[in-house]
Amino acid sequence: MNRLTEHFSTDWSGLTASDWVGLIMTVVTFVSMLAVYFYALKPGNRERLEAHRNIVLNDDSSDREDR
Repeated sequence: MNRLTEHFSTDWSGLTASDWVGLIMTVVTFVSMLAVYFYALKPGNRERLEAHRNIVLNDDSSDREDR
């Protein structure tokens, strides 16, 4: 068990500034992806998300006249 704890130990005081930036960015990205994942799979949001299902395929001619 001691070898296992040594393997997963971290020297927090030895982390450089770029290590901290990378760690924070990784944690923020992970939490953001979890939030989007649960938002998209929430049954209450299904109808609202399904309304935009074919948004890429819609050809809105009013936008083309403005260009």
